[in-house]
Amino acid sequence: QVQLVESGGGLVQPGGSLSLSCATSQGVLPLYDMGWYRQAPGEQRELVASITKRGIRKYLESVKGRATISRDVAKDTVYLQMHSLRPEDTAVYFCNGAQTIWPWGQGTQVTVSS
Repeated sequence: QVQLVESGGGLVQPGGSLSLSCATSQGVLPLYDMGWYRQAPGEQRELVASITKRGIRKYLESVKGRATISRDVAKDTVYLQMHSLRPEDTAVYFCNGAQTIWPWGQGTQVTVSS
């Protein structure tokens, strides 16, 4: 069973930045493409960013230029850095496989508000 543990969220002012981390089970990152997702209240979960095993990155149009997904295979960790945050970025952020989906973790709440 793959474990996914997200952290790093919090309350951020508009225009601010944050860095999210996702600890995965050992051995996952070399084998799977990974993604960061988010779900706002009353909305469907959406894929925000993904990174393939070879390091190719893709982003949701609304976060392009403001988000960077990365991974550290040695640390079994996937990261999402975001800047110029907007109120509409407020959501619970999750990580999971980009194609293969495992049981969801708790996610980490990001609230962008003044």
